[in-house]
Amino acid sequence: MAECKRILIAEDDPSVRGLLKELLQRWSFEVAEAVDGLQACKMLDTYRPDILLLDIKMPKADGLAVLSEMRARQLTIPTFIISGEGGISDAVRAVKLGAEDYLEKPVEPNQLRMLLRRTQERLAGQSAGTPWQKLGEGPIIGQSPAIAQVMEMIGQVAPTEAPVIIMGESGTGKELVARTIHTLSPRGEGPYLGVNCAALPANLIESELFGHEKGAFTGADEARKGCFELAHGGSLLLDEFTEMRPELQAKLLRVLEDRKLRRVGGHREIALDVRVLAASNSDLGRAIVEGKLRQDLYYRLSVFVITVPPLRERPEDIIPLTQAFIQRFAAESHRPITGTDEECMVALQSYSWPGNVRQLRNVIQRAVALSPGPYLKRSDLPPEFQNRPLTGTSFQVRVGTPLEEVEQDLINRTILAFRGNKTRAAKALGISLRTLYNRLSHNRAARGSQRDRSR
Repeated sequence: MAECKRILIAEDDPSVRGLLKELLQRWSFEVAEAVDGLQACKMLDTYRPDILLLDIKMPKADGLAVLSEMRARQLTIPTFIISGEGGISDAVRAVKLGAEDYLEKPVEPNQLRMLLRRTQERLAGQSAGTPWQKLGEGPIIGQSPAIAQVMEMIGQVAPTEAPVIIMGESGTGKELVARTIHTLSPRGEGPYLGVNCAALPANLIESELFGHEKGAFTGADEARKGCFELAHGGSLLLDEFTEMRPELQAKLLRVLEDRKLRRVGGHREIALDVRVLAASNSDLGRAIVEGKLRQDLYYRLSVFVITVPPLRERPEDIIPLTQAFIQRFAAESHRPITGTDEECMVALQSYSWPGNVRQLRNVIQRAVALSPGPYLKRSDLPPEFQNRPLTGTSFQVRVGTPLEEVEQDLINRTILAFRGNKTRAAKALGISLRTLYNRLSHNRAARGSQRDRSR
């Protein structure tokens, strides 16, 4: 881990407490223990922890009482709740009282380590300023293993000059991943530009990317730099790059190979110093077969490929994302909103989110604007959330539904029922964890192929 931090474990179960202590000490943390909530409150002053791991159910004073005491004393110690099988209500109440997140027993070491690493980075940056604080939309938010893997890959590739392809459905946060790579790279102080290749008319995209000289075409009244020149010394994101014409892809390939370009209508070569990132929601293999993507361009860009998972495959991220969006929009609009009630959060977690994180952000922005506060209610959500049955232990299947759809729905509902714990979901389904991930990957690929065929 980065910098050693003082952690207080407040947990009445000695076996759980001992396991956590062993893990934390192995990661070079300094650890103190409290056996109940009352002792934890006393140690807030005597030990002064940097981070608190707090069991929700303890004798003398439970975790919620400790959080209430901390709020009354205006203590801002990053706190992670450890909950058992008590459902989502305790976690929601804890977040309302200031907890950053919650962990379900048995605690998964990788998830805990990822949360602690992010907290360390933020604590270190409060005085020194971390690269994450440069992001306009804030850091990537999530506690799921899938997002932890994305963050790990970003950390590996950001310091390099390697081009990166970022894959994922619309709304998953591909552009934020690109910004993060740029911010954490040696080019972080340089310019960052993004261009949506699908949104530009075919006759303008070449000029937009490479610039043009005066008189190059009708309306070119003056010379103009393109995105490559404007991003000199920094990074350029080519979003939906498979939408470029094949002849333009050939010119892009030459620019990437030679690190030089010629403006439209120009003759002189201009040297470039730009790192290229590319993003797509298409099946790139199919795009190559169909002739929409040059294979040599794909090989040139795919030195490193990062896939951002859809929100429905990481439901454990809905709580922290929701809380972050509430804080953001409540502050922007000066609204007295501090969280959600239990029914609202369950409704959010029961939804499949076809629009991914972008859709969740828009739903919360709307709800914050409409709600009188202090908590968002289910009635503040859009109409599609009002009469929708909340996730239960069973669901109906229409006769004739394709087996792949049934399997996908069953897997997603089971993961949601276990609040994102894929290990327990796999056990409940009677399959191995590896098989579960393989089924999720297969279903994601199948949806991508179906989407491409419909285009």
